[in-house]
Amino acid sequence: MSCPQTAGPAGGEGVVLTALLRDHARPYRAAIALVAVLQLAQALAALSLPTLNARLIDDGVSRGDAGAVLDAGAVMLAVVVFQLGCAAGAGYAAARVAAFVGRDLRARVFERTLGFSAREMARFGAATLLTRTTNDVQQVQTLLYLALTGLAVPVMMFAGGIVTAVGLEPRLSGLIPAVLLALLAVLGVILYRLRGPFAAMQDRLDQVNRVLREQIGGVRVIRAFVREEHERARFAEANTGLAAVSVRAARLMATMFPAGMLVGNLGAVAAVWSGGHLVGAGTGTAGTLIAFLNYLALIMGSALLATFTVLAAPRAQVSARRIGEVLATRTARALPAPPVTTPPARALLTVRDVVYTHPGAQQPVLNGVSLIARPGETTAIIGSTGTGKTTLLNLIARLADPDGGTVLVDGVPVRDLDPAALVRTVGLAPQRAYLFSGTLAANLRYGRPQASDAEVWHALEVAQARGFVEALPHGLDTPVSQGGGNFSGGQRQRLAIARLLVARPLVYLFDDSFSALDQPTERALLTALAAETAGAAVVIVAHRVATVRHAHRIVVLEAGREAGKVAATGTHEELMAASATYREIVSSQYSEEEAA
Repeated sequence: MSCPQTAGPAGGEGVVLTALLRDHARPYRAAIALVAVLQLAQALAALSLPTLNARLIDDGVSRGDAGAVLDAGAVMLAVVVFQLGCAAGAGYAAARVAAFVGRDLRARVFERTLGFSAREMARFGAATLLTRTTNDVQQVQTLLYLALTGLAVPVMMFAGGIVTAVGLEPRLSGLIPAVLLALLAVLGVILYRLRGPFAAMQDRLDQVNRVLREQIGGVRVIRAFVREEHERARFAEANTGLAAVSVRAARLMATMFPAGMLVGNLGAVAAVWSGGHLVGAGTGTAGTLIAFLNYLALIMGSALLATFTVLAAPRAQVSARRIGEVLATRTARALPAPPVTTPPARALLTVRDVVYTHPGAQQPVLNGVSLIARPGETTAIIGSTGTGKTTLLNLIARLADPDGGTVLVDGVPVRDLDPAALVRTVGLAPQRAYLFSGTLAANLRYGRPQASDAEVWHALEVAQARGFVEALPHGLDTPVSQGGGNFSGGQRQRLAIARLLVARPLVYLFDDSFSALDQPTERALLTALAAETAGAAVVIVAHRVATVRHAHRIVVLEAGREAGKVAATGTHEELMAASATYREIVSSQYSEEEAA
């Protein structure tokens, strides 16, 4: 589910954009000052060219003085070279500043996203978080670069051009405000109409990312049900929607330059008509008229350049608002001040009256759940699909915080533990055995990078994975593709279990981590695991009764109207005698003789 988007007022978005740029550009003030100096020098050089050109015409061409023409031409050439050098230096410095600000902003968004609990992740959704971290940050970075290179110089040239043109020929200066007002009216209407398409483009981009992510992740399901045509239609709808909005924006943008040129050319015609009368009457010179026309063109060109830079602002404002939403979101996993930095001494897990409701859900998925997992014991959690088994393990591992109740290890609430202490206290082998790209060794040492090779191989042996890892040509140095796609489901599960064993926490959480294993492998793994975790608390979520029947304690979660509550707790034999819910689960997997 993606976070709902609202257009928001332009003023509010502008404030967010300004705040983002101010905060992240502050470390690069020296480089920005250098850009400003170079841009000022470039603008002054550009402003001097029409005046030099007028002198070349009046003092050289009109009088037939070749020496004056060569001298003025040499000065103009030097000014142009100087201007180009300043432009190149300013462009290089501005590109570095924009790139570094983009890097810092991406890092900040990523850091905030990394701290989100399951609740915040569900609120935003993976697709929009990817877009906000990449494309939205790129929009803000692009605007900063354009502002440093394409806004400062045009503004300086615009202001300087007006002052110089008025001083050069005051009798024609009345044309300047008339032309500028007409240009401002035309471009203002276009810019106002662009805000809607730019906001829609980011939303459409979210939709494309969401559909694409679902299709790549669910490609096996799509092929299994022969739904390729349906998914092509879904992607085509999202893609066409993005294209349609982009065309609307491009159509409006395409009218800007012709409209600006039309206004500018009309202004030039008016200037030639008025200035021609002055030259004809002998009260003005041709050089002055040409210089005025050049300054008028400079003013109009600067206004258009600045407008094209400002054109990036509406989309950057939308992106800044979306980035600001992520940065302003307070995670439920915030730490107290100060957090507990010392891990608990004993592996005594206590879950006390835990309540949790998924975002947008009407009823809690867990409602008053309590359990105890003691050192050296295995506690199993079983129940029908949707009874909150995985959610309960996520709360224990503090991937989310409960709405009510407490999770404690040796009397210390897990929400008070510093992350470094938490990872040594609670470890989770998740339902989906995910491996990161890199090597097997890097994946297995993910929870404890300093683990030795001997410890890694021992963990693989306990997880019944040593055999197939030793058979690999490169052993622990075997490359792992994204998500572990070059390993089977059973291999990934065993590697995920080995990764948890290498970390050596006080509390081991296994979320249906044996579902892809055959029964002999599962029995061997559970036997080895019992010896390995003798001093730790082990919590296993499973659907198969065979996996949990020998646990010291089995917690049965209720289904139906009482879903989210504990139906019964006890050993396999005690539950068979006292719990109808447990007997239903057993009878669904075994015949009467096998159950007995």
